[in-house]
Amino acid sequence: MLRRTKILATLGPATDKPGVLEGMFAAGVDFVRMNFSHGSAEDHIKRANAVRELSLKTGRLVGILADLQGPKIRIARFKDTKVQLEEGQDFALDINLDPLAGDNTQVGITYEPLALEVRPGSRLLLDDGRIVLDVVNVENMRVNCTVIVGGDLSNNKGINLMGGGLSAAALTEKDKEDIKTIAVMKCDYVAISFPRCAEDLHEARRLLVAAGCNAGIVSKVERAEAIVPDVMDEIILASDAVMVARGDLGVEIGDANLPAVQKMLIKRTRELNRVAITATQMMESMIENPIPTRAEVFDVANAVYDGTDVIMLSAETASGKYPIKAIEAMHRVCIEAEKQPVVRVSTHRIDQQFDRVDESIAMSAMYLANHTKINGIAALTESGSTPLWMSRISSGIPIFAFSPHPETLGRVTLFRGVFPVLFKHDLTDHAEVNRAILAKLKMRKVAAEGDTFIITQGDLEGIAGGTNALKVITVGPTEAK
Repeated sequence: MLRRTKILATLGPATDKPGVLEGMFAAGVDFVRMNFSHGSAEDHIKRANAVRELSLKTGRLVGILADLQGPKIRIARFKDTKVQLEEGQDFALDINLDPLAGDNTQVGITYEPLALEVRPGSRLLLDDGRIVLDVVNVENMRVNCTVIVGGDLSNNKGINLMGGGLSAAALTEKDKEDIKTIAVMKCDYVAISFPRCAEDLHEARRLLVAAGCNAGIVSKVERAEAIVPDVMDEIILASDAVMVARGDLGVEIGDANLPAVQKMLIKRTRELNRVAITATQMMESMIENPIPTRAEVFDVANAVYDGTDVIMLSAETASGKYPIKAIEAMHRVCIEAEKQPVVRVSTHRIDQQFDRVDESIAMSAMYLANHTKINGIAALTESGSTPLWMSRISSGIPIFAFSPHPETLGRVTLFRGVFPVLFKHDLTDHAEVNRAILAKLKMRKVAAEGDTFIITQGDLEGIAGGTNALKVITVGPTEAK
């Protein structure tokens, strides 16, 4: 059984060890993430080259996502590396303080506008919500607070404002420089951290195109203001994929609100024909342990039931002790979850009219596949739009995206239930093309004599948006007749 939900794993020091990347390929990783919050440009380029080389060697395409750091708002440093804060004590965040001189009463900050964007009663959450401060007042750019939840606080921890509202731009100068590196790496997708609105994503796309890169845009939903209904739709539509980044988002909106927001984001992203990624702490315990907790198993399975295209591993693979086992565990959970009937039922756009012929063909293929004995779908595609539309329909039918374009194949690798197939040909006869498609499927051992496939294609002119034909073919002596 082919796994439909895609696994995205973060690369880091743990995956640089001999044999680990090869093991990740064998375990079934579909995409890798380069986290630009850590490491040098040289590190990322070296890892990307290793992934490309292994893809060629194994014949199994694994895509690459570059994740920009974004405007992480942080405290500065302490004289003694960390301090212990007690509930009820006074503590200040001061832009004017020496960034190395923090102590038990105060610490510097890296974000100058903070003092202008908070007011008495504002709640600040430090270190992913482990430390909670309430603002008392602001004096000369010094934010005076009371500690509500104390504990250890160490250097450079992040700051969030409960409910959102900090105005830091999504793209920093570092991000703009990193985009140039990403263009050299020819990444398939670029993740934009902390977008506030659609314009942040449009700006990122303009910078990528100017650098000669046509990578897809992933918006990481991390701010409370990004889930306001109208803003949320604009962000989704400006993106190619949406990541439910549960760390910072959970801090800003509160943990109790996160499950409902995750389900809403996945549902709305798929309704608007974009890719949904679920991320953060999915198998966090496997950083140290060889098996996941039962709660983590349920978390992954529920994301699959919700219809997410992709589930992501972060520190589990980047720095954890068991990166290969983490992928294997995710794979097992997905396979079992995908057997459940709820995962194969869909009413996507069932009562809507389609404005485009190629989209109508895609929807027709899925209706036919779900109501007839079909073993798979082969979609000839220039841009990847046809398999994307198909993959929005919940189904147990594998979709094989045939394309001559590496960029397109990299994009479709992230779509749920879609499997990329490099297909270059100079044929002009549809019957010959159909035979070549079935030969490819048989070579990949996903088609056997007697199997029935749907093939969608255009007029073989290499024009994006030209899909206008659907044919049902049985593999065997009568194939493609």
